[in-house]
Amino acid sequence: RRYAGELQTLAADRGYDSQPLRETLRDMGIRPLVKHRIFAPYDHAHNARIEDDLYNQRSMTETVNSSVKRSYGSAVRAREWYREFREVVLMCLVYNIKQYVTR
Repeated sequence: RRYAGELQTLAADRGYDSQPLRETLRDMGIRPLVKHRIFAPYDHAHNARIEDDLYNQRSMTETVNSSVKRSYGSAVRAREWYREFREVVLMCLVYNIKQYVTR
């Protein structure tokens, strides 16, 4: 069963191009939108089949990540993973509030 908030597609850059990753995502029911690194002519064909509208949404995420890093720093100070996660969530929350207030 699929839920509204469940991840259905994952867009990533060429750095994540690996067959095991693609297979794992497909097994989880997630559609990988990862451009292929160019090693052979058929890699161009694979990349041409990717929907540009969906793949280009990745750039919005990259822009927000860059803005958050410039505003609040790229390092987290917590040592445990759950505190690191909480710190990143709080950074994003503050960023979203700041964007809402400045509109």
